[in-house]
Amino acid sequence: MTRPAVNTIHTWLRDSADTLADAMIPSARLDAELILAHTLRKGRTWLHAHSEDEIDERELDILDARVAQRLERTPIAYITGKKEFYGRSFAVSPDVLIPRPESEDVITLLLEWHTSHPKATTLVDVGSGSGCLGITAKLELPQLDVTLCDINEHALTVARENSVELLVDVKLLRSDLLSSYPLDADIILANLPYVDRSWDVSPETAHEPDIALFAEDEGLELIYRLIDQTAGKLALNGSLLLESDLRQHDAITNYAKKSDLTLVRSLGLIQLFAKV
Repeated sequence: MTRPAVNTIHTWLRDSADTLADAMIPSARLDAELILAHTLRKGRTWLHAHSEDEIDERELDILDARVAQRLERTPIAYITGKKEFYGRSFAVSPDVLIPRPESEDVITLLLEWHTSHPKATTLVDVGSGSGCLGITAKLELPQLDVTLCDINEHALTVARENSVELLVDVKLLRSDLLSSYPLDADIILANLPYVDRSWDVSPETAHEPDIALFAEDEGLELIYRLIDQTAGKLALNGSLLLESDLRQHDAITNYAKKSDLTLVRSLGLIQLFAKV
């Protein structure tokens, strides 16, 4: 992208959005605004109110580098280091999966379930990554005792950063699924890797950690392992909330029956099971 002699906020946004659009990035204008707002440490509304302000040379060099990252399909969340989830800002890094909007349905279903199970007090977030699910659960239901489990120490570092930033008291545990979790849980949340390598995925996912995305056995290996472990870790009348692909739901439901887990409700990509 050739720089004009004077680069104002307006001209930079226009030219950068055009460059991103030429690369077939559908959210080109929004991405340009997010990159500029992050670099200038301002809100997007501020950009519109100061459209004729000039951008200095040092900031232009940083902006060029970040646009180049986006042209390589690096997700915006990794460029800015932040992603909003359930109305809160979470730190992310290439060590963790970027929180998806559809994962907010886990919290929706959890809150709905908890209204009829108010005595439930113990929750474990398995494969917690950034901690967005478990931390949000704790913020929405402060009475819960919440543990974040992940096999990846780097992911737990990101989750710890988020717990400190959001002033939430949660435990962190390095564990292969539930293998090191010592308690019986009333609630198990899990957004495990469930993508089969044969599926079509967006170019952006190439920048996310394979360990957080892909699983063997048509994407079901880790979900099946967790269901096997759940039989000995879930309290009576407890609930397991799983995120998976819709095409996997029948197989998961049938497999869960072997562990005396009953499907209670599906919400989009989310399945809620109960131990009765």
